[in-house]
Amino acid sequence: MLRLHAVNQFYGPKQILWDVDLELPHGHCTYVLGRNGVGKSTLVNCIMGHIPITSGSITWHLHGEAELNLLQHPVEQRAALGIGYVPQGRQVFSQLSVDENMRVALLAGRNKSRQIPAMVYELFPVLHNMRHQRAGDLSESGQQQLAIARALVLEPELLILDEPTGGSQPTVIEEIGHNIHRLQREFGLTLLVVEQQLPFTPEAGDRFCLLEAGRNVAQGPLDQLDESLIQTYLAV
Repeated sequence: MLRLHAVNQFYGPKQILWDVDLELPHGHCTYVLGRNGVGKSTLVNCIMGHIPITSGSITWHLHGEAELNLLQHPVEQRAALGIGYVPQGRQVFSQLSVDENMRVALLAGRNKSRQIPAMVYELFPVLHNMRHQRAGDLSESGQQQLAIARALVLEPELLILDEPTGGSQPTVIEEIGHNIHRLQREFGLTLLVVEQQLPFTPEAGDRFCLLEAGRNVAQGPLDQLDESLIQTYLAV
């Protein structure tokens, strides 16, 4: 579905990503893990087109369609290709209502009906009850749900979440993990989740990629993320 090969990226003279390889198989949930400052968000921004890569390739392929060079498509086209994105810090439009937040997102995606998909309210029924409420008045949990829902109205094939648990309470973290599990298992989405710490629960994900100083030092099935890797690359 999405494949990165030998991706390098610089901020000025400083190299941030070093020959990063990453492949996201269809229907899997992959965690990009690593301590703060190792290049995780830079990697996501390269995928989304917010920052350019210096060398390497990023390709996008949907079943039955031709493989695309994602680098040839500007950032505003990537949602229409089937890539949803939940940025770090949620970034909901605080002065707009819940419903307005989602309808703004509809303008960018592949959803030609301009209707909020039923799966959104099936996954987050509380948002239906609060659809006329200002987004800025929602709880932390409500804003996180809205940020994910806003990406889902695009009907993406791939959903990218950049540190969805950052600064959250334990109950909210547990809820996010449950929602990620449902998105993959019940709705068949492919997910890329960026986190500093271990995945929420063992069932919320099946693959991992560890970054250290901009290099992917280990990746594979989640059950191969052993204690040695955790202590070396994730322990603080």
